[in-house]
Amino acid sequence: MNTSLKLHGLVAAAHTPFKANGSLNASIVDAQAKHLAQQNVDLVFITGSTGESSSMQLAERKEIYAAWKEASEKYSIKVVAHTGSNSVWDACELAAYAQECGFVGTSSLAPSYFKPGSVQKLVECCAVAASGAPNLPYYYYDIPVLTGVRFNPVDFIKLAQEQIPNFAGIKFTNPDLALYQTTLNYDTAVDIPWGVDEWFTGALSVGAKGAVGSSFNFAPALYQKMMKAFAEGDIETAKDCQWKSVQMINILASKGYMGCAKALMGWLGVDLGPARLPQGNPSQAQLTELREELTAIGFFDWALN
Repeated sequence: MNTSLKLHGLVAAAHTPFKANGSLNASIVDAQAKHLAQQNVDLVFITGSTGESSSMQLAERKEIYAAWKEASEKYSIKVVAHTGSNSVWDACELAAYAQECGFVGTSSLAPSYFKPGSVQKLVECCAVAASGAPNLPYYYYDIPVLTGVRFNPVDFIKLAQEQIPNFAGIKFTNPDLALYQTTLNYDTAVDIPWGVDEWFTGALSVGAKGAVGSSFNFAPALYQKMMKAFAEGDIETAKDCQWKSVQMINILASKGYMGCAKALMGWLGVDLGPARLPQGNPSQAQLTELREELTAIGFFDWALN
């Protein structure tokens, strides 16, 4: 098992920038990386769910990898590339390119159109994806709400440790804290970063060391304060930070999370353009409401350093 990487602290799940017409806008990656570096975030997870990877072409994903290779070297940011696809062969090809780009790890979610019918089949899919980058740690990206693939992560770990030489851990995007705690305690050498921003304090309370999240792009200071408070035993401050997180995410989700999150990043100086089809984007009236509601909870005072 490859344990050379730990996804501890905040790992920003990066958006993919598009132009107004929906075409890729890889030139914005430099601004994304600069923004995160200025916020003391030095680990990113690219082309995942937040990165709209399922709506991207293979060539576009490679173009984004190339842009992050350049930006990561410039701003001293480490990159984990999500390579998952309904085609495990595409996932393998992308992993090979991620290794070529000098990234620190790869990850993939389960194929979700033709779903693996057993944990063993899921591990076989992940093994193909991981084999493209044999020198990099590999993380299975478990997100059952989107893939519809639901197997016990402990069962996955048992088989992955035998069949995936570079297996490092699981990106756990599932609000089931009891299952998360069970997975964490099965084998402490396996890295299990958390993946549900609204439940982060719950994950910390059962042993999480880090998390991968979309809202770490636009509110990193909030989560840095949360983690620090929790580590120091200041539970009231940690609870307050989590409540701010929940309010913020609920406001964004009420008008379409992805499009609103990308619009918000534009207000913070990083113009990511719209969400790509099949997702929608907020109307001008909704954007006005969004800014008003975020202002009302103090977002622009506590989100960034």
